[in-house]
This record gives sequence, structure tokens and C-alpha cells, in this order.
Amino acid sequence: MIQVNALTKYYGEKAAIDGVTFQVQKGEVLGLLGPNGAGKTTTMRILTCYMPPTSGDATIAGFNIWDEPMEIKRRLGYLPENPPLYTDLRVTEYLEFVAKIKEVPKDRIPSAISSAVEKAGLTDVVNKVIGHLSKGYKQRVGLAQALLNDPDVLILDEPTVGLDPRQIIEIRELIKALGGEHTVILSTHILPEVEMTCGRVVIINEGKVVAQDTPDGLTQRLKGTERIILEVKADGQQMEPIFSRFPQITRFQLEDSKNGVQKYVVETTEDIRNELAKAVVQNNIDLFELHSESLSLEEIFLHLTTKEEVA
Repeated sequence: MIQVNALTKYYGEKAAIDGVTFQVQKGEVLGLLGPNGAGKTTTMRILTCYMPPTSGDATIAGFNIWDEPMEIKRRLGYLPENPPLYTDLRVTEYLEFVAKIKEVPKDRIPSAISSAVEKAGLTDVVNKVIGHLSKGYKQRVGLAQALLNDPDVLILDEPTVGLDPRQIIEIRELIKALGGEHTVILSTHILPEVEMTCGRVVIINEGKVVAQDTPDGLTQRLKGTERIILEVKADGQQMEPIFSRFPQITRFQLEDSKNGVQKYVVETTEDIRNELAKAVVQNNIDLFELHSESLSLEEIFLHLTTKEEVA
């Protein structure tokens, strides 16, 4: 559905993005994740044909950004970080105005508005003036305008910025529900946004893609990040010699100790659970628990955006 090839954009001598490449499959919800200033909004603006890249290429729904920008615009819905609302209009008046701009056929405008209102959860406020709505509902109106032309692709730039916790949950659920029926690119710097809404992640830092995979896949691909949780009835003098036998262990830490039961966090370069369990039992130490623990997306994000890592 979306193919992005080596997109580069310079502002003067500074590269806002440099060689950005990724794909998005039909019906997928992709998270474009990165710190502020990483190049996410620049990428969004190029894909929506708001501005051209300095070099590189992209196709959306089979159309090229250089040759057929108007065809792309007809097939996508865009929600910028600040929704383009006319606050003195009622919701229905605004959506009718946007539908005409998007060249929705006149006989289809009522059904298009009805569908967008239902998908965005605006049924209770359709006749209210936009300026009188809460920020959460204004964001929904922005999402509804993006849906009016029943787009193949939805591009959402920081859709929950400035919302309260309840509004954030509501908008995330809406975005999740749109996946499958629409192909969605969600740009954000908020980690829970990606974990709760996206099936795949592209992490961008300083204008370059540093990783792309599912959240679980990113965890598996990082080297030196295996973490084992170990609970035993022992003391430090018994466990330290055991840990020292394994060159794969890069770090261990006593996290808790209660009633003689000690909990260790062990970081290794590979999975040594079986060997570690055998070593504990062979030393007549009672083993209460041993399991691996995945890194959180936050830890992966920090790892990839603070080191020279390219996946």
C-alpha cells in the first residue's frame, strides 16, 4: 500500500530526514516513533504531498508522489498535529464544507458525513458549534474530516497531544478500530501510543531509520538484552561463584531479599536459563522461580536513540 524509498529532505544545509525507507502493508497500523525533532512530521508532510522531498521516492496506493500528487490526495486522509478546524461552524456544517473541498460527489456527501461521524464517535455532538467542544471532541472532528473521502490511507501526526488521559484512551481505541479497513501511519513520540495501537514500529532518530519491526521483534533482534529473573533460597556468597561460571552474564543484581529468598535480575548475551537452573540445583540451592523477561519498548527506544545502532 505504501512504499517509501530513500526519502531525504534538506532545509539549507541541514538534513531533516536522510534516506528514510520503509513499507506499510494494506490494513496495517504502523507507528512512526521518534523523539521530538527526529523527522517524523517532515516525513508525514512529504507523504501527504504537502511538500516535495529533496531526493528519494514514495508511492501510495500505487501512485507516485512526484507524478500523481493529486491522485494520492484523493486517496488519503490527513490529521495534522493541530486539526484544521473552523471553530465558528457546527460539526455538520464543517464536515459538509470539507467534503466539498475533497470533491466527494454531491449525492454521497450525506452518507459520507454520517459514516465519518459514526466512526469518530461524534453522534452526540453533530449539531454543536466546534468552538464549544472539548479538546477531545475537537480531535474527533479532525479525525472525521480525515475519514470523509473514505481514504485508503490515514496519516495521523501526534493525534493525542494535549488530551487528558481519558481522551487519549478514547482516541487510541478509535485508531485501533480503523486498522484493517484503512492503512494507518501514526506519528508519535509517546511510547504507550505505539504499544497500544500499532502492529509494527519504525523508529526514526536524527532523520534516519534506526529500526523497524514489531515491538516483540525489536526485542528479539537487539543483542545483549536477554534478561532473566531468578529467585532462590541462598545468600550472595553462594550465588556469585555460580554467576561467575557464565561468560554470557554481563550483569547481575540482587533486587529483593525476604525470608532468605533472594530475587536476582540477570542480564546475559543469550538465553542460559536451562544451564543456570542446572547449576543452581547441582549446588543444592532451592530454586523458586526462573523466567526470561522482555525489554519494554521504552528500553528499546532509549537503546536505539542514544547509541549508534542501525537495525
